[in-house]
Amino acid sequence: MSNPPILALAALRASMEIFSEAGMDRLRTKSVSLTGYMEFQFGQLAFPKVSIITPQEPERRGAQLSIRVPGDGRELCKRLASEGVIGDWREPDTFRVAAVPLYNSYQDVYRFVQRFSAAL
Repeated sequence: MSNPPILALAALRASMEIFSEAGMDRLRTKSVSLTGYMEFQFGQLAFPKVSIITPQEPERRGAQLSIRVPGDGRELCKRLASEGVIGDWREPDTFRVAAVPLYNSYQDVYRFVQRFSAAL
């Protein structure tokens, strides 16, 4: 074990200052709201065979939704990535996406759901 590199610590310190300024309570509140909005948007669209498998209760989930996409979901994930949507694929059939409260907006969530719908 040694001392960590000073440049890496400088970036970490700046990051911690941003979190401190934003406030963890406020970030969690926005996280719950953004994720709930994303879930609501999915509920407004009829996706055949696609379902959200993340618990609906905010206290039982973080900032992400796990979306079961049977069939060629991995290809869907790649298509969305080519459009700038960052999520991850989990075998055998789950696409995970998170609305990050520090920098994502409600408009970002709306655009994601629209792109997801179009990519299906």
